[in-house]
Amino acid sequence: MVHIGFKIKVLALVAAAALMASAAGAAAGAAAPAATEDTGSEFGVITPKVRVEAPAFTLTDVEGEERSLEEFRGKLVLLNFWGTWCAPCRREMPALEKLWKEFGESGLVVVGVAGDRGRKGMQKVKEFRDTHSLTFPLLLDSEGDARKDYEIMALPTSYLIGRDGKFLGKILGEKEWDGEEAKELIIELLNRAP
Repeated sequence: MVHIGFKIKVLALVAAAALMASAAGAAAGAAAPAATEDTGSEFGVITPKVRVEAPAFTLTDVEGEERSLEEFRGKLVLLNFWGTWCAPCRREMPALEKLWKEFGESGLVVVGVAGDRGRKGMQKVKEFRDTHSLTFPLLLDSEGDARKDYEIMALPTSYLIGRDGKFLGKILGEKEWDGEEAKELIIELLNRAP
């Protein structure tokens, strides 16, 4: 009898916690302003409630040159956080290359930020780039500073940054970047005023 009573208490506590979380979420949603636009929701883009400046960074590319986010201002930036050890990341890289080749001349820049660490990490990223004939910029975030600034919790995670340097959206997980939905999203964002 005590065992059944314990289960009922646990179930009651779980139900109460779920109800409180649901009520808190509804209250927060009611108070928050609407998202800026519905762009890319079919593709899984999480749009910000308020567009803010993307955190600046300067990272080393696979050739040892320093590159900063600022040098891409004026272009639509697809910033992809990835790692050579991450299977979904590796799978989406060829599709990102196709997107870069198709829309690079139109104002899109794809930037890969690898979480690989140290000299071995740089070597692994170079080997991956060469094996897959990647031509878009690949930067190393060996210390994890950019991942912290961008609040990266899982890989791959991508951000869309407007020509003005402000966030347009965040995309979690592996995507079919060379698919029709991705192309429609990029075309829409490229045609949008800065």
